[in-house]
Amino acid sequence: MTERAIEWVHDGGRDGRGVLRILDQTVLPLTTTYLDLDTVDGLVEAIDALAVRGAPALGVAGALGVVVALDEGERSGWDAARLDREIDRVRHARPTAVNLAWGVDQVRGLLPQGREAVLRAGLEVAAADEAANRELSRLAADWLLARTGRDRLRVLTHCNAGLLATSGWGTALGVVRELHERGAVEFVYADETRPLLQGARLTAWELAAEGIPHAVQVDGAAASTILRGLVDCAVVGADRIAANGDVANKIGTLGVALACHEAGIPLLVAAPWSTVDLAMADGSGIEIEERSGAEVTTWAGIRTTPEATPGFNPAFDVTPARFVAAVVTERGVVEPSAGHTLAEDPSVPA
Repeated sequence: MTERAIEWVHDGGRDGRGVLRILDQTVLPLTTTYLDLDTVDGLVEAIDALAVRGAPALGVAGALGVVVALDEGERSGWDAARLDREIDRVRHARPTAVNLAWGVDQVRGLLPQGREAVLRAGLEVAAADEAANRELSRLAADWLLARTGRDRLRVLTHCNAGLLATSGWGTALGVVRELHERGAVEFVYADETRPLLQGARLTAWELAAEGIPHAVQVDGAAASTILRGLVDCAVVGADRIAANGDVANKIGTLGVALACHEAGIPLLVAAPWSTVDLAMADGSGIEIEERSGAEVTTWAGIRTTPEATPGFNPAFDVTPARFVAAVVTERGVVEPSAGHTLAEDPSVPA
């Protein structure tokens, strides 16, 4: 795949100084449309609408979003206080994914050095993310093949943690891509991921493009698929990982984890180290974003529930560490279910 979910285009924008270009994921897989963002309003709206999504991609959006704010501020004559407020709007656009705030914080301290220093740092965040994704995918593939003892794996995924959720390659789906390149993928079951169908629309799009054998299943089928012995492991991404190994990810991940635990197969969480929040002791302190109930009660503008029925729409859940067989980052492998924590040094793979 040659598409990029997010990148800085140097010759775009109103003043020719560049623009943040994202692949609009709200219209995939039917339409491939790119959005050029050069205002904070536009970027925050794109983040809220999930036009750009996925924890690693949001980290890049945070870092390069500071450049967007700088450029808009220069055009509009903002003072320092207004610029800080607008950067904060980017930083807090989605509360559960730690990478967004992390990305802003990676470059914000460079503001006194000027725009070019901030831009260079933002581009470095993007390059480092792709490198991290490739390394963690290698480590995770090694771990899974050793743990399962199988030459070819049947994998279950939930939501989308592929190229579309990152600056390049992918995390959970990057692991699948690494396994596929080794000839070690037999089949992938992709959960559709209600209510916005990131699995059906995005993961399936990536798997089809790579020629990886797969099928989309309804979220409610995941536990049965696991307990029937149809998969050897589940591989998911993460939006925040607490120090003890509790994992916040797309709603429905917890059900997958419980089924894996019952079936005795590993749940592997693949994410860059930037997703680890060592300041968060455990998952109880993670804020769970609640999105509009209309995402549950309507589809494509058509009401699917009675008018008087509201929708309950938590975007994430938290899987306790005891159900997480492995957390794999570019630094190495940690096994929370064995009592290991992210506060320990994972620089040497397990």
